[in-house]
Amino acid sequence: MAEAGGGGGGGGAGGAKTVPMHRLFAFADRRDVAMMAVGAVAAIANGLAMPFLTFLIGDLVDAFGAADPARVVHVVSKVAVRFVYVAIASGVAGFLQVSCWMVTGERQAARIRGMYLETILRQDISFFDVETSTGEVIERMSSDTVLIQDAIGEKVGKFLQLASTFLGGFIIAFARGWLLSLVLLSCIPPVVMAAAAMSLVVSKLTNRSQLAYVEAGKVVDQTIGYALAVWYGARLIIEKGYTGGYIINVLMAIMTGAMALGNSSPCLSAFASGRIAAYKMFATICRKPEIDANDRNGLVLENFMGAVELRDVHFSYPARPDQQIFSGFSITIPTGMTMALVGESGSGKSTIISLVERFYDPQSGEVLLDGVNLKLLNLSRIRQKIGLVSQEPILFTTTIRENIEYGKKGASEEEIRSAVMLANAAKFIDKLPNGLDTMVGEHGTQLSGGQKQRIAIARAILKDPRILLLDEATSALDAESERVVQEALNNIMVNRTTIIVAHRLSTVKNADAISVLHRGQLVEQGSHAELITDSNGAYSQLIRLQEVNAQRNGAYADESNRIQTSSFTANSMSGHSSRKSSFERSYSRHSPQDGSRRNSHTFSSIEHEARKGDDMSGKNVFGRLLHLHKPETPILVLGCTASIANGAILPVFGLLISSAIKTFYEPPHKLRKDSVYWAEMYVMLGVLSMLILPVQYSMFYMAGGKLIERIRGLSFTRVVYQEIGWFDDPLNSSGAIGSRLSADAASIRSIAGDVVSLMVQNISTAIVGIVIAMIANWKLACIVLCFVPCVFAQSFAQARFMRGFSANAKEMYEQASTIASDAIGNIRTVASFCAEEKVVENYRKKCEGPVKEGVRQGAVSGVGYGFSFALLFCFYAVSFYIGARFIHDGHADVGQVFKVFFALTMMAVGVSQSSSMARDFSKAEEAAVSIFEIIDKKSMIDASSEEGRTLGTVEGNIELQHVSFKYPVRTDVQIFRDLCLRIPSGKTVALVGESGSGKSTVIALIERFYDPDSGAIFLDGVNLKSLKLSWLRQQVGLVGQEPVLFNDTIRANIAYGKKDQVTEEKIVAVAEAANAHRFISSLPHGYDTNVGERGVQLSGGQKQRIAIARAILKDPKVLLLDEATSALDAESERTVQEALDRVMVGRTTVIVAHRLSTITGADKIAVIKDGVVTEEGRHKQLLRDFPGGVYASLIALQSSSS
Repeated sequence: MAEAGGGGGGGGAGGAKTVPMHRLFAFADRRDVAMMAVGAVAAIANGLAMPFLTFLIGDLVDAFGAADPARVVHVVSKVAVRFVYVAIASGVAGFLQVSCWMVTGERQAARIRGMYLETILRQDISFFDVETSTGEVIERMSSDTVLIQDAIGEKVGKFLQLASTFLGGFIIAFARGWLLSLVLLSCIPPVVMAAAAMSLVVSKLTNRSQLAYVEAGKVVDQTIGYALAVWYGARLIIEKGYTGGYIINVLMAIMTGAMALGNSSPCLSAFASGRIAAYKMFATICRKPEIDANDRNGLVLENFMGAVELRDVHFSYPARPDQQIFSGFSITIPTGMTMALVGESGSGKSTIISLVERFYDPQSGEVLLDGVNLKLLNLSRIRQKIGLVSQEPILFTTTIRENIEYGKKGASEEEIRSAVMLANAAKFIDKLPNGLDTMVGEHGTQLSGGQKQRIAIARAILKDPRILLLDEATSALDAESERVVQEALNNIMVNRTTIIVAHRLSTVKNADAISVLHRGQLVEQGSHAELITDSNGAYSQLIRLQEVNAQRNGAYADESNRIQTSSFTANSMSGHSSRKSSFERSYSRHSPQDGSRRNSHTFSSIEHEARKGDDMSGKNVFGRLLHLHKPETPILVLGCTASIANGAILPVFGLLISSAIKTFYEPPHKLRKDSVYWAEMYVMLGVLSMLILPVQYSMFYMAGGKLIERIRGLSFTRVVYQEIGWFDDPLNSSGAIGSRLSADAASIRSIAGDVVSLMVQNISTAIVGIVIAMIANWKLACIVLCFVPCVFAQSFAQARFMRGFSANAKEMYEQASTIASDAIGNIRTVASFCAEEKVVENYRKKCEGPVKEGVRQGAVSGVGYGFSFALLFCFYAVSFYIGARFIHDGHADVGQVFKVFFALTMMAVGVSQSSSMARDFSKAEEAAVSIFEIIDKKSMIDASSEEGRTLGTVEGNIELQHVSFKYPVRTDVQIFRDLCLRIPSGKTVALVGESGSGKSTVIALIERFYDPDSGAIFLDGVNLKSLKLSWLRQQVGLVGQEPVLFNDTIRANIAYGKKDQVTEEKIVAVAEAANAHRFISSLPHGYDTNVGERGVQLSGGQKQRIAIARAILKDPKVLLLDEATSALDAESERTVQEALDRVMVGRTTVIVAHRLSTITGADKIAVIKDGVVTEEGRHKQLLRDFPGGVYASLIALQSSSS
């Protein structure tokens, strides 16, 4: 695998490509290498402890069997002291093994995450168009790095431990009794052959079923080995002079080694998964992008003037190579010139900006800056000289201040303030409770469209670029804001090369030159005055189209001129009055991410208190899971029965061992007879295990799979039906919810399957072990049992520590994922502002906390792991010493001592297994609590509820009565104060007002995304709260300001408009009505074209037309249009407006618009200011009755600008 870093890629499971094992450690630093060296030595030492233990047990067997009862205490004490020495050494080695490997695994995984993100951010844009997506990258950074961490962390230490146990066991076995060792080894090939034959039979079963047969095979191997050892060992005692201790030593050493080899399969599986996961990540890390912003090579223009030229450019987007955008396109933009690009939607205007930013390279031709080919220049230095304000403003999930600071690293407070003032953003920012430190929410959803655009403009102003790229930069602003921002842009455009993309031709008439594009060709170029003289020219036709659009909505120029003076006076006066409800949020909402606890303090604190009050202990979680398991009761009963039987096998196994040991010290004739009997008992036990284990594994696996499916369904259903306000809490960000629905639900499987199975099995082991020990010698059993709680306490303590750490680390990793998701989803903005280093730095800072938690977790786990081994060995020493005392005092015989010892030893092994699953259990318990918080959350506005009435006939009368409202995340910002508004049936009501006044909030309330704090909203005289919510929303069609498309085909996106199955003819019909059919048909895959993540493969106008087609398909009684035609060119706007006009007939329509020319024909216009409706009436009525009012001022402003 050359790309993935220097080694040939091998084939993994299922032919998957992998990296060589040693390449997994390629990102280790010196400290990691040192920790791995220490951890490796400790793992080997810890692994050798078990074989040495078998040596000591052999000596103990001889001490008990051959020593005189009077001397047994003295002999056993010497061996017991060695047990204590081994316990101390094993405890230290276990601590170093686990802590070193866990810490280095955490450190290396964090480094890999950071390097992967750093590499991803330096990739060219085509990589994101064709090869990956935000979801895939985040999945790799979260899930794949976990697999890699698993493969380079404690699993390596565990494997080294098991390998040394295997080698040590066989070395000791051959050293003590090579003949018996060879005989025992002879039983392995038949078992392997039988297992291979069985694997052919079960090859079509699930992995879990195969694992069950593998485990059963291991048990059979052990029982046959013990049977063979008892039978042949008896012969060696009689014929070769072996002792019982030698036989037990060889037997346990061989079996310990063989078990270690078998137990290494999870480690090997982890290595395989890690190598597969690493392949694509490492390949990406080693990938050299064709357009590399991090490449420090390239020319640096010391005196960069800003001349731009595209010369004979041929270009098509990598995602759609068959659709040619430019074929021999050329254009020249001299230094300091303002060049406007106009033309129909999809004609290639925004593509020019992408080529100048070098987001893409042309297939042929050149893009020149100051006469130098862009490919020859240092890209990062060039992008620092280019400022971009896009059609859809992109903000990151952080504060307003930090969003603006992306424009200039280390900007001073004065520079930020100046940029904010120039962008006309100071007024609304100062009125926010936290000012510049206000969180903007995920994708900026805490702000209105105009507010977001002004912050984006401030960011570009702060950059102080030589080339300014404005792609519909003022499209989202109201008239007053547009005028001031346009003046600011005009000021900073002086002596800068500026490229403006605009659909509204009134905004570009003052440009030095205007270029008209049509289907990738430059058809006209000149100033406004020059181009307008050709009445048949393309530009003149566009002008006439926009004039027709304005006239068909009502002519108002004369009246607006008449009141212009008074309007400006009134406007200047109103500008000094503070707008109290400046904060408006777009209803088109994703959940805000990252931990902005300052802004959502009230909401978050309430949520936290609720969670505290409903805190679920492990017992409650377990009970809840069992309750959800009810449908699988028969399966669980069968699985539990198998687990109980399997649990009983271990103590019975111990009983057989003790009986066999006693047999070794019998007279020869009795030894021959009894050895055959006990060998047969072992074989029978093995056959029984072979039958029980597959049932146990498969039943719990089946039940666990059904539970996870049920939990995912329940939690996802609960999420999609939550009220919108719930998503405003940063704790319910899309990253956090996505993690819960995928990783958390999967983690619960360990409780639902492995943990339940192992717990039932261990309880059975404990009960049967105690019963056998009590029957053998209850006094000795009681004394030995006093030490067992120490093992339980160690397991419990480790589980508790793990739980506390995993919760903190999980939350911090979710916050780090937000930064990565934000950056990758907005890669063009990151690239444009050369913000790659800043993003990676922020990400690594967020990861510092989880890494520190991982280090602490490693230390705690190491202590627990080492302590458990030390306790276990001490338990052996104390048990044997007390047994010796009992024999010495005549309270027990050798047989009873071994029965008590082996029965309780097997029970202790079961408890140790519980200790080993502490980490998985604590993670699963945290995951279950997280999932149940979602499942238990009752939506305040629940669309799944069947409650509420429906109306037989919907007239469409809407009324807002005395509505007061503020958003849940900002309870100190009042949006509406006693707002009253009537929207008559079948009429068109337009909402106007400055950006952030609450226009979109009216739409959000009508859709019942939120409920008002006081007052009520009525549909046909019925309170919305008393209507069935799902029915209500079926009556309402919505086209948002920023079109939201899903990462699916165009056909699927349109079909979202209707709940039922939609025919192809209907989809084509609504696309034609929305003026989208023509451009869709021109795409290579037509309606099957994937629109990309957030519709990135389409232009803004194309996305909006698909959104409109989706709304038309719904055939709603109430139509809500929020800047529905703002992104369209003149021709598309005319056609789409005609389509909307047809759809609006007989329907109640609410329009939000900044361009007042689009709403002058409305039946009613309502002006919203300071949380109330200040003016309402028809266009002419408002101009007549309120000559100095807000509406008249806005009309005058737009009239003067056009």
